[in-house]
Amino acid sequence: MKINLAYGKTGLEIELDNSLEITIVEPNFVPGLADPESALKSVLKDPIDSPPLREIVRPTDKVGIIFSDITRPMPRQKVIQAILSELSHISPKNIILFNALGSHRKNTNAELKMMLGDSLISEFPIVQNDAFDVSTQVYLGNASRGHEIWLNRVLLDCDVKIITGFIEPHFFAGFSGGGKAIMPGMAGQSTILANHDAGMIGSPHATWGITENNPIFEEVHEISQMIRNTFLVNVALNKNQEIIRIFAGNITKAHSEGCKFVKDLAMVPLPHSFDIVITSNSGYPLDLNLYQAIKGVSAGAQIVNDGGAIIIAADCWDGIPDHGLYAQLLQEVDSSQQLLDAIFSSRETRQDQWQAQIQAQIQLRSDVYIRTDNLTDAQIESMLLKPCRRIEETVKTLLDKYGSKARICVLPEGPQTISYINTTNSNI
Repeated sequence: MKINLAYGKTGLEIELDNSLEITIVEPNFVPGLADPESALKSVLKDPIDSPPLREIVRPTDKVGIIFSDITRPMPRQKVIQAILSELSHISPKNIILFNALGSHRKNTNAELKMMLGDSLISEFPIVQNDAFDVSTQVYLGNASRGHEIWLNRVLLDCDVKIITGFIEPHFFAGFSGGGKAIMPGMAGQSTILANHDAGMIGSPHATWGITENNPIFEEVHEISQMIRNTFLVNVALNKNQEIIRIFAGNITKAHSEGCKFVKDLAMVPLPHSFDIVITSNSGYPLDLNLYQAIKGVSAGAQIVNDGGAIIIAADCWDGIPDHGLYAQLLQEVDSSQQLLDAIFSSRETRQDQWQAQIQAQIQLRSDVYIRTDNLTDAQIESMLLKPCRRIEETVKTLLDKYGSKARICVLPEGPQTISYINTTNSNI
């Protein structure tokens, strides 16, 4: 049986023995819109629970348009150009583009050019959020959980904030899109760290597809509601990264409709768990590094047996990466339990500890193997993970452990499909 996994820009074909008990789970495929540009313009003129975008923005207004950074497969140019066509009554000098980096590294000029195209780069100023420079931020008070709220000063100075992004299940925020472009996208580091601290991440409700009682989602929503004059433009994508549906207008209602749509496509119930789960991180650009690949590992963890194994294929062209503290956090300890003990005993939340925490929680239950062309075995092992050079060989070795009747599940699109065990104990 040949299966193509989403991997980098090219995909990765694997071949497994037809005699094995294999379940393949993919999201329901919806073809891309035949004319996404026209569809975008139509939705902007008739949005959800909001006046048309053109009526919201006055000719003298300063407008900020937030876009996703390079770690997201967002059709930025199409969406921003459609927005600009509705803002023809606004002088270009009154429009600023904001790269919602959160605490990620700044994107290079070459990356911005690839993401936005020459015309947008040359015509509009681009502000890349610097979460680490408090002088670029404004303090807005405390959220209901007591966390300080710091957001980008230039964005808050804009009269209208247009929030773009795409909606998919998210491994601790429930769903991406919506207010996540504001927090963590345009937030200060102290706000991001508080929202992602060990207690928030450790909540059983902070997981795929959950918004109700999810402390991370609820705080993101709370912060987004503090920002005046916002307009949401979110899209849903298929596995070819084509736009299949657009949700625009009121940030709460448009995002809620988008989440319902995506949940129906991506959340797949299964009758039982598996000994071996083979997954991906949805290919380029989502599998750019090992840090991001933990999302795909988490997707596999939803359906793996205790004591089972997860194999993830991730290109990791950006390495572990070198930036941030993810690598350092894992290299400071000798085991997953030691890492969790360190995180929960510390009064300080450190950058990227949320990814390390989720990884460690998964590894207390299952082994995790990494198939990549861009990390050495030593690098993988330094992250407390197991190297896999050929998935077929790793599966063969695991069958010696679990037996020839072992149940195997393959998630070719990784976290574009979120499977769950359909029992009364399911948290979905």
